[in-house]
Amino acid sequence: MELLRAKRIAEAGEIVPVTYEGKRVIIQHVDEGREVARIYFANEPEREQDVPVRLLEEQ
Repeated sequence: MELLRAKRIAEAGEIVPVTYEGKRVIIQHVDEGREVARIYFANEPEREQDVPVRLLEEQ
């Protein structure tokens, strides 16, 4: 996924179908400098992590 698109999804506050390693995730925040997104898994909200934006896929 492109950095700008990930940032727009995070700022929109709406649920957009995004996956990381084949699992649905929610983007909380994008760190443009590091090019990472803070995400959590849709079915495991307690499982937060930072991942490279380039590894996210919009469905």
